[in-house]
Amino acid sequence: MTTRRDFISLLGGAAAAWPLAARAQQAAMPVIGFLSFQSPGPAAPHLSAYRRGLNEEGYIEGQNVTIEFRWAEGGADRLPDLAADLVRRRVRVIAAPGSALAALAAKAATTTIPIVFGIAEDPVKRGLVTSLARPDGNATGISFFTAELVAKQLGLLRELLPGAVRVAVLVNPADAARAASISQNVEAAARVLGLQIAVHNASTAGEIDTVFASLARERPDALLIGADPFFNSRRVQLATLAARHAIPSASGGRDWTEAGLLVSYGTSVADMFRRVGGYTGRILKGAKPADLPVEQPTKFELVINLQTAKTLGLEVPPMLIARADEVIE
Repeated sequence: MTTRRDFISLLGGAAAAWPLAARAQQAAMPVIGFLSFQSPGPAAPHLSAYRRGLNEEGYIEGQNVTIEFRWAEGGADRLPDLAADLVRRRVRVIAAPGSALAALAAKAATTTIPIVFGIAEDPVKRGLVTSLARPDGNATGISFFTAELVAKQLGLLRELLPGAVRVAVLVNPADAARAASISQNVEAAARVLGLQIAVHNASTAGEIDTVFASLARERPDALLIGADPFFNSRRVQLATLAARHAIPSASGGRDWTEAGLLVSYGTSVADMFRRVGGYTGRILKGAKPADLPVEQPTKFELVINLQTAKTLGLEVPPMLIARADEVIE
């Protein structure tokens, strides 16, 4: 016969066991280290895409996987310490989408923990992998060659502005290798198109304001914003300043035209994050980075903001509208 005291003791033991069981289950979950150059707010839409990629591989945050986030909030100098912290945490895999600097910091911090990157550059040139087909080492991921798309973006500005001669280009000197790559690609394309290029540098919000103050005096015919995670996090500021100073501007990815830029051409950043999530899931299942080839984009999107064109007093050629994947009206 069970007495009231026995029943209460039984309940108490069961209640105590629940948190222990929950903690044991949590301890058994694999832990992903998510290393980002950005801040949580601007990264939120892309983070949703990353989780979607994980879900497609059967992993749901909080149910069978845990994610430890480390945000550099635009501070490149913080990345090495954040990466080292994830290594000390003994995470199963480090995801570093959106920034070559984040991926390089992770690679410098560990030679054993798998790393999945998503960058707008050639990962072989940046020293992340030895080969796209056979990455070797502990890193693999997605490479969307945005830096090589600047020639196309420049050509689109020329189509929209046939009389354009002088084009300003904005790069971030905090990532010198990326800035140099973008500048070289733009200058090569400009020679073919007969355009004059002026490169401007900015790595803080204040420096962006300073650059636009210079552009207001110089009055270039157009502006090309180089691919960069910091610029992406400041795209609303950049689009607002471009509109305020009536400078037709282009960059890569629909995020930019949705923010108000005139035209964008590039790969889907959200899709890149989703694919990084998918590779993360495959590695959690046992795949080795060396056996997962670096994936490259197969689809590029041309998006035109007709509202911005109207504000700038530009007539978009019908043939260009017909080629667009999306037109924002």
